[in-house]
Amino acid sequence: MKKYLVVVIILLLHAETLFPQDKKSISLSGYLTTMQSIMFDSLSGPFLNENLLHNRLNFKGYINNNITFSAEFRNRLFTGDMVRSYPGYAEMIGTDEGWIDMSWNIMDKNSFFFNTTIDRLWLDLSYEKFQVRLGRQRINWGQTFVWNPNDIFNAYSFFDFDYVERPGSDAVRLQYYPTPSSAIEVAVKADSDDDITAAGLYRFNKWGYDIQFLAGYSNSSDIIAGTGWSGSIGSLSFRGEGTWFHPLESYSDTTGTIIITAGIDKIFKDNSMLQFQLMYCNDPLELNNFTNLYSGNLSAKDLAFSEFSAFGQFTWAVTPLLNIGISAIWFPDLDGYFAGPTLDYSLAENIDFSLIWQHFSSVMGGERSKINLAFLRLKYSF
Repeated sequence: MKKYLVVVIILLLHAETLFPQDKKSISLSGYLTTMQSIMFDSLSGPFLNENLLHNRLNFKGYINNNITFSAEFRNRLFTGDMVRSYPGYAEMIGTDEGWIDMSWNIMDKNSFFFNTTIDRLWLDLSYEKFQVRLGRQRINWGQTFVWNPNDIFNAYSFFDFDYVERPGSDAVRLQYYPTPSSAIEVAVKADSDDDITAAGLYRFNKWGYDIQFLAGYSNSSDIIAGTGWSGSIGSLSFRGEGTWFHPLESYSDTTGTIIITAGIDKIFKDNSMLQFQLMYCNDPLELNNFTNLYSGNLSAKDLAFSEFSAFGQFTWAVTPLLNIGISAIWFPDLDGYFAGPTLDYSLAENIDFSLIWQHFSSVMGGERSKINLAFLRLKYSF
C-alpha cells in the first residue's frame, strides 16, 4: 500500500484529537441503476447485448467545521455477450490508472464479473482562505462542455454518459482564495506508471468573465501552458479554453500540440437550450477504432481525432417530467460524425428512465466503418 493512503487513514483516525469537535456527521447518498445495452453495425447484422447493474455509494464525513472526508464506491455487475466474447474485457474494466490500485474484480466468471472501485477517497482541511485536499479526488479545471484541454488531471470522454461523477486523481491539491472572486491553486498527481502531473492555476474575474491561466508539467513528458474563460455575450453564454503541450525531451525539435476550443449556449423561454462548440488541434490523434472514444485513460492531450471538430446539441424540457435532446459531432478529417438522441423521463420521485442512442460513422483504414449503441436505463437515487 502506498504511503499517502496510510497518511490519509492516520489523519482520519486522529482528527478528533487534533481539532476541536464543534460539528460531526456522516452522510450517505448514491444510486442504483440497471442498464441494458446493445451494439450493432446495422439492423441486419449481429447484436451484442450487455446488462450493467450499477450501485454507487457516496460517504461524506464532517469531523468539524474545518475537516471533511469522503469515500465513494462504484459497484458494477456486468453480464452478457461482451463478457463472454472478449476474454480481456473484465481486465480492462478492472484496470485502475491511479497511483494506488483501488479497483478489484471480486468475481470473474465466463458469463459475468463483479467489479468494485474506489474513485474518491480524500481528506480536506480548510482554514480561513486556505484549503488542502489529499487523496483520490476530482480536479476540474475545465470550462467548456464537451472537450476540456485545461482538464489536465482527469480528462474524460463525452460519450461515457453513465459516469457523471467523472474520474478522480491520486493527488494533493492546495487552494488559496485571495478574494471572493479569485483563486490560486497548485496540484500534484501521480498515476499507476509513477508519471507526475504538476501544475498551478490562477483564476480571477474581470469584465464579467471568469478567466484562468495555468502552467506546469503533464504525465512526466510535456511542459504545458493554458488559459480558459467563461462569461456571456448578451443572452449567450460564451466559454472556451486552450492548452499547449510541448515534449520536454525534444523541446527544440517540435512545435508541440495545441488544442483550442470555444463554445456558446443559449437558454430559451420554453425551457430548451442550444449549444455549439468548436475545437482545433494542430496534431490530432489517429482514430484506430471506436473504443478510443471511450478510453478510460484519456488525457487532455488526446481529445482530438480531427484537426477541426464541431459539436452541436439541442435539449428541451417538454414537461417537468420529460426531457428530450439530440447531439452531433462532425470530424472532417475522418469524413465522420456522431449523432445521439436522448430521452429522460421521471417515473416517480427518485426514479428515472432513460433511452440513449449513439451512432458513429467514419473512414478508418481506408474503409467506411459505423457502429450503433443503444441503452435503456432505469435509475433509483437515494
